[in-house]
Amino acid sequence: MAETLAGDQSNLPADTDTDRTPPNRSNPPNQGRRPWFGPLLRRLHFYAGLLVGPFILVAATSGALYALTPALEQVVYDHELHAPVTDTRLSLAEQIVIAQQEVGETGALIAVRPAPEPGDTTRVMFAQDGLGSSETRAIFVDPGTGEIRGDLVAYGSSGSLPLRTWISNLHRNLHLGDPGRLYSELAASWLGIVATAGLVLWIFRLRAARRAAAVTGAVARPKRRTGYRRVLSWHTTVGAVVVLAALFLSVTGITWSKYGGANFDGLRAAVGWTTPALDTSLTGEGGASDGGGHSHGAHGDDSGGPSGPANPATFDAVLAIAQRINVDAAQIEITPPAEPGTAWVVKENKRSFPTAGDSVAIDGGTMQVTDRTDFAEFPLIAKLSSWGIALHMGVMFGLANQLVLFALALGIGSMVVLGYLMWWKRRPTREPRGLAGPPPARGALRGAPWWGLAVVAVCAVAIGWFLPLVGYTLAAFVLVDVLIGVVRARQRA
Repeated sequence: MAETLAGDQSNLPADTDTDRTPPNRSNPPNQGRRPWFGPLLRRLHFYAGLLVGPFILVAATSGALYALTPALEQVVYDHELHAPVTDTRLSLAEQIVIAQQEVGETGALIAVRPAPEPGDTTRVMFAQDGLGSSETRAIFVDPGTGEIRGDLVAYGSSGSLPLRTWISNLHRNLHLGDPGRLYSELAASWLGIVATAGLVLWIFRLRAARRAAAVTGAVARPKRRTGYRRVLSWHTTVGAVVVLAALFLSVTGITWSKYGGANFDGLRAAVGWTTPALDTSLTGEGGASDGGGHSHGAHGDDSGGPSGPANPATFDAVLAIAQRINVDAAQIEITPPAEPGTAWVVKENKRSFPTAGDSVAIDGGTMQVTDRTDFAEFPLIAKLSSWGIALHMGVMFGLANQLVLFALALGIGSMVVLGYLMWWKRRPTREPRGLAGPPPARGALRGAPWWGLAVVAVCAVAIGWFLPLVGYTLAAFVLVDVLIGVVRARQRA
């Protein structure tokens, strides 16, 4: 793969084990050009799978664990998340006061997630010194009796609890912080390329088999495959089943990445595919909503909401207003103003099909709606992005979504293992130094037409620019392959 992108090296003798290429003079002009695209993809698929395979395997294994964490949370944190069903129900204000008494003056109230269903607890969330970025202290309150059911650290907008957070960080950055994110971006970026190359090679193989059958006029009888051929059959079968899902996981995974994700966000902004944002400002222009997301009237600059701690009683009031406007999902979050001059926010915090994701901003002083967003009115790309993230996280269709993700992650991981096993099976057993199988023959681009070279170059540059880690590693592959070719040529000289 790498050598073919590096250019013609016909001046180098062919390697006897790995790089044997028929001389060009063996192809008379009347026989046309030798196939080049298939061999190029085969070399790309081989080298990328060989060198990036460990990253994909780790991402797939940790992703399989993460897929099950929403269900595991319900079991591991059953006492915190659930409470006995009672005939009575305390107001949100009463539950918040109980949680504040538990925390004392060490925490600042920043959000409340009311119990979504009977038998669930209310989550009252506080900011506190000593917590990490995006972490909150969550107090779980029985909405029927006011009993404190738990006190845990929650993370991010998903509100994941310690077990899911630990597995999520393993999948995301191997617990190495921002530097560790490069591993997951590398895996997500190359997964789609390797899967696409494998899919095209599979199609080429099917077409070749059909052409052979058409020429001979005979139907090939199934043969019992052994050794390398059997492993190849397994690899191909699993790949054909999971290839589309692998492409989906690659694309959605890139949206979270540092470099490729930033380019993706820039592309969305450039073409107007951004997700509508709720306006929480109360200063300047703003006012009561007409119910369609458009404000009328005006607030003066001195009308900017509370400057101290949020009043617990206001939570019940803004929730009632939001439920009359557009927030009607079971799982919601109420956020008081982060600073003077901003609105209360009530939003649906579980992505699900088809529409959960509405939100509303409310002026805490006048109890007027100042802005709203309705998921049903989002641009199609914004909806697809939201649904894609929810599917990737395993929260869109509940347990069924999680089990499918678990199986797909295991399938992707098994393809990597089978690929390495194929590499091992192809090793030259009669060669004492033959520790592993040879790569596909180099020199595919020598027989490519000028337009083929141009397309390959343009695609390589475009992908390398949009996915920088692919560009850097591809350049490294090319350099290493060229150096290996030069060293072997000198050894034979």
